[in-house]
Amino acid sequence: MIDAGYLAELTEYTDDKIAKVVLNGGAYEITTFQIKQTTGNVLLMEFLVPAGSVSEITLIELRSATGQLVSSNNVFVPITTDTVIKQTIKTMEV
Repeated sequence: MIDAGYLAELTEYTDDKIAKVVLNGGAYEITTFQIKQTTGNVLLMEFLVPAGSVSEITLIELRSATGQLVSSNNVFVPITTDTVIKQTIKTMEV
């Protein structure tokens, strides 16, 4: 079993690594998070997608400051008004 403290360290490392959200393969980038925090082995992020930035989200990528891919999720979210997206990453042993 992996120690809970070590899982928390990995979560903090992931938090430090993520610098931006890239939508739809580069159609729109978000570099400001409304919330970005870790609690134990859970990283919580909230970010705003302004109305008019994209008509729908089909791909959410979390990337480092240098553009390295950290996470990728295929989704379908229509954007008709300012929309807050909440994303959680849980570091755990499988």
